[in-house]
Amino acid sequence: MPVVVKKSSTRTRSDDRRRQLLDVACDVFADRDFSATIMDDVAFAAGVTKPVLYQHFDSKRALFISVLEDCGERLIGSIVDATRSGETLREQMVAGFTAYFDFVRNDDAGFRLLFGASARNDTDFAEVTNKVLEHFADSVTSLIIQDIPDEERSLIAHALIGMAESAARYTYLSGVQTNVTDEQLHTWVTTLAWKGLRGITD
Repeated sequence: MPVVVKKSSTRTRSDDRRRQLLDVACDVFADRDFSATIMDDVAFAAGVTKPVLYQHFDSKRALFISVLEDCGERLIGSIVDATRSGETLREQMVAGFTAYFDFVRNDDAGFRLLFGASARNDTDFAEVTNKVLEHFADSVTSLIIQDIPDEERSLIAHALIGMAESAARYTYLSGVQTNVTDEQLHTWVTTLAWKGLRGITD
């Protein structure tokens, strides 16, 4: 009697394989950079043949863009979910920046890809990362008091994001040894952001 393979089961296995390839590719690209990585590297690290890799991604560029999109979706998703937990604007801001720093600490490869040179020096890659940045900025903008012009709120949001990115790079990726705890970092940055906003909007 022939074996009947359910489509849903086949789709699940394909989705699981794609998830695995994205995770592995993220680490490989982060370690070697886009230009120095070849598809053989990703296939070897994932324990699959190159034809299997090409079944899911038709080129190295397509794979890299998919990795960037995946990292961005995870970052923005975590920030949006976190801000929903706060009752006040300040609680939402604290929760949002905490989620951001948690992403950097727990997924430094994803952070390095999203905010690294490879993503910023290529038009197609930059388009993806700019969309992520704008989604992040929109989340922050929504937490800024409404009685100032929209363009000023957007500028302030981008400035706060730049501050958070610099703090994250220094704390988690620079190799500098500090005694600053994660909780202190989150508190200092969000307090600075909040007090700065009060000074601008008062």
